[in-house]
Amino acid sequence: MSLISQHVRTKNEVIKSKREVVDDVKNNDTLKARKRKKEFEGEEVKEMKKLESFLFGSLYSPVEFGKEDEEVEPGKAAEKVSDLFFTDRSADTVLSVYQKEDADLSEGNRGHDDERALQRKPVWVDDEEENATVNIAKVFRLRKLRKGEDEDLISGSEYVSRLRAQHVKLNPGTEWARVDSKTDRGSDDESTDDENEAIVSRGFEDLDGVLKTNEDLVVKSGAKLLPGHLEYSRLVDANIQDPSNGPINSVQFHQNGQLFLAAGLDRKLRFFQIDGRRNTKIQSIFLEDCPIRKASFLPDGSQVIVSGRRKFFYSFDLVKARVDKIGPLVGREEKSIEDFEVSPDSQLIAFIGNEGYILLVSTKTKQLVGTLKMNGTVRSLAFAENGQQLLSGGGDGHVYHWDLRTRTCMHKGVDEGCINGTSLCTSPSGTHFAAGSDSGIVNIYNREEFLGGKKQPIKAIENLTTRVDFMRFNHDSQILAICSGMKKSSLKLIHIPSYTVFSNWPPPNRSLYYPRCIDFSPGGGFMAVGNASGKVLLYKLHHYQHA
Repeated sequence: MSLISQHVRTKNEVIKSKREVVDDVKNNDTLKARKRKKEFEGEEVKEMKKLESFLFGSLYSPVEFGKEDEEVEPGKAAEKVSDLFFTDRSADTVLSVYQKEDADLSEGNRGHDDERALQRKPVWVDDEEENATVNIAKVFRLRKLRKGEDEDLISGSEYVSRLRAQHVKLNPGTEWARVDSKTDRGSDDESTDDENEAIVSRGFEDLDGVLKTNEDLVVKSGAKLLPGHLEYSRLVDANIQDPSNGPINSVQFHQNGQLFLAAGLDRKLRFFQIDGRRNTKIQSIFLEDCPIRKASFLPDGSQVIVSGRRKFFYSFDLVKARVDKIGPLVGREEKSIEDFEVSPDSQLIAFIGNEGYILLVSTKTKQLVGTLKMNGTVRSLAFAENGQQLLSGGGDGHVYHWDLRTRTCMHKGVDEGCINGTSLCTSPSGTHFAAGSDSGIVNIYNREEFLGGKKQPIKAIENLTTRVDFMRFNHDSQILAICSGMKKSSLKLIHIPSYTVFSNWPPPNRSLYYPRCIDFSPGGGFMAVGNASGKVLLYKLHHYQHA
């Protein structure tokens, strides 16, 4: 056998070698096709991203000048996207979002760290807020954010905080939205409230200040009312469901803040439930022989005293729903006992009588228990010291202080500039009293200084030009309302203790017609104004959160 014949491959080996060559060629073609496809897909993805960035902005990375054409890796782009957005879950920088602990805590430390499973960290802090300053005294609409009369410049962060608090104040929460969840009972991961069946995740039980109440964040309910601008809004008329056919002479809120009475010359005594939306009518009583000049709740809320230009008066028992006619008073010949005041302790009713007499009637027996006599005619009365003292004024221009325990006059002083006194009003705290005259001037006095002999008033209000018919302090003595029924929209609200008139009252684009009586709700949230057209206008005072 020759050397050549020894290395000649068999026929099967030749066929196998050809097959391997063909497979190698096919594999190379497949790899090249896959590579070309991958490159095409990569170019297509880049082109799509470039088109999206052109149409919708920089989605994957913030645009930088000189680097618009540079390619951004998808991993780095995803990291940069998270820096573009944040969630503001707080009303102040003190409030923050909560992050869970890492899941790789050891079993030994897990029980100890369950109580602080959620940590409070601020998401984002703007340094420019501290550097910026805002003048809240210069801009008229920002003055309501002041905490003091002389405050003007505040920091940017404080400005943001007060804006948020003002929003919460003007938009209080609702009762049904409260989640009064309790601590967990027998569950490790969640706690259930029995009443609302609300499930609260563990660690969120301490968010009562923000998530579970509608309390103000910055401005508290006891904050002082600032002068100048009064925030209010007009609501549905208090007697919208049953307007009066005659002038309204008396309006008053019950001590519970919801029951409200309105009475006038149409001889009807009406009761409403005040909510500011519907003001549902509860009941009306028609007194056939008595056009009502005045109606008033007893301070304890048990009765309503009604009087007119008659020798008698009416008593309506709210508990028994019974109307009693009382009078004429024994030993007196008054033809009219239409004006009166009720003592704060609900023990006495002081009627204005003839020739300077003041008639004292017991609320229990409805009998005359005593009389007081002053010089001139009596035109106005006001109680003080929880019913132990009585102020009176009238035609001689003096203000009398009476001690009702001894039935004697303890002080008599001249009301400065007054010839004929027409109205008196004392503050609920008893520190101040206001005296109005037929010239339209209202003098505000400190009662202790007046009793001590000081004749000068603290302030003389000269905004009314006609006779002062009615005055009323609100519950915390920060507002004094004065009105005259002889001129349209002649109603002023005075801020105490600055003794200045609110500039935005009465409403410039709305007429109050001829106001005749005013009353504030026990919590100060509502103010009702009765006028000569038979309507009772209702307003919400935003500074006060409760009716």
